[in-house]
Amino acid sequence: MAITGVRTSPQVHRFPQSKYIDAVRWLPPLSPLSKLAVLAIYDTDADSPSLETHSISLPASLTPHSQWTPPTRISSLSTSHQSLVAASTLSGSLHVLSSAMQVLLSVDENSGFHVGPISGVDLTGSECVSVGEDGRVNLVSVIGGGEFKRVYDGNGLVGFNCVKWASPTEFVTGGFGYGLQWWDLRRAGSGGSVLQFKGNFGSQGKASGMIHSVDIHPSRKHTCLAGGSSGTVFAWDLRWQQQSIVLSGVGTEEAVPHSLSESEVWEVQYDCHTKSSNISSSRVLPAMFCSEDGILAVVEQGEEPFELLAEPCAINSFDIDPQNPSDVICSLEWESIAIVSRP
Repeated sequence: MAITGVRTSPQVHRFPQSKYIDAVRWLPPLSPLSKLAVLAIYDTDADSPSLETHSISLPASLTPHSQWTPPTRISSLSTSHQSLVAASTLSGSLHVLSSAMQVLLSVDENSGFHVGPISGVDLTGSECVSVGEDGRVNLVSVIGGGEFKRVYDGNGLVGFNCVKWASPTEFVTGGFGYGLQWWDLRRAGSGGSVLQFKGNFGSQGKASGMIHSVDIHPSRKHTCLAGGSSGTVFAWDLRWQQQSIVLSGVGTEEAVPHSLSESEVWEVQYDCHTKSSNISSSRVLPAMFCSEDGILAVVEQGEEPFELLAEPCAINSFDIDPQNPSDVICSLEWESIAIVSRP
């Protein structure tokens, strides 16, 4: 079914917390009856960060499972199909852990890794890529004991906010000026990204916004999904490198359906649960986003957006369960976790 037409409202399960939730990610489940999630937590009163796994049994059970204390507050979080967790910090360190919160490797901030906070990380089975506002792009070998290689150093002249693997040798980054960069490690000798795109969005076509999140569909690596300032969600198709397909946003010159958000889009992901009525390779597949103005919604090219949540506070992050894509976990600004279960 397409997004158009009557949709059944999802069930929403809320779990109030006593601490701030910076990020959430699903992990492979412990058992068929219990889900597992990892939470990046920050206690504002005690100035104390933690990384915790929780087992979830709907409709009402959220049980702490394992815990680890990072050196500083967590800035980015990623998980892999091998039940590994990558967590970066505001001080510039990177840590890879098992689902039992056992540290497998750490890269210290004093090793020349990054200068200042790490903005984004993405983890595969054997490697983790990290980016920061310092303009550095680093590649860490998970099986190599934490050794890292500098892919690029912008020397502070450019900055990156997010990163996503597209293949074992390719990834995409996003940052300032609605900019996207495509990297190919097989052509690392080029000294930088292989392809670049700079969006012309926002008020009166100004390219002053940021990209906060990127995603790559596993079956269509040529199409990059991005979300950023002014409620902007768009796709960049490498087959038409100088064009973009806007799915949502305010102040854009392109004709798009009604935009549900006008603020920062913090996270985007392709939504495998929502089936499109048009699966042409030239069409952008359905996508989900969360925003600063409390919106969690699904958007599809040429269709009206479908709102899943409208909260009175920001939705800082979300993750679609890869094992059961009908379930979505979200972290809310007001120290709460929400799980959205779609029919």
